[in-house]
Amino acid sequence: MSDTRTPAQIEADIISRRDQLAVVLDEIGVRVHPKTIMDDAKAKVAATVDRTAGRAFVAVNRTVSDVKAQFVAEDGSPRLERVIPAALVVAGAVALLTVSSRRKKR
Repeated sequence: MSDTRTPAQIEADIISRRDQLAVVLDEIGVRVHPKTIMDDAKAKVAATVDRTAGRAFVAVNRTVSDVKAQFVAEDGSPRLERVIPAALVVAGAVALLTVSSRRKKR
């Protein structure tokens, strides 16, 4: 197969390929630069933290909703049959902690 290009076309192809190669080398230089590597690592860590925080928020929100459903009826009124015993347990725990801390101070 013979090349029918003129010397000017061959020279133009060489210049074009040289320019393409320069662009590729510049891109490689940017990719392997320590600042670029650090920025990429920081972005990955930030994305991981965001994902973890999002999952934690969803889990906490679900737990709060579940607990709320135990103490509030669907119409928004409190479920006294559950609120009163829970309030008594909390009051008892506070009383025990208060008595316990007073005994330790003496």
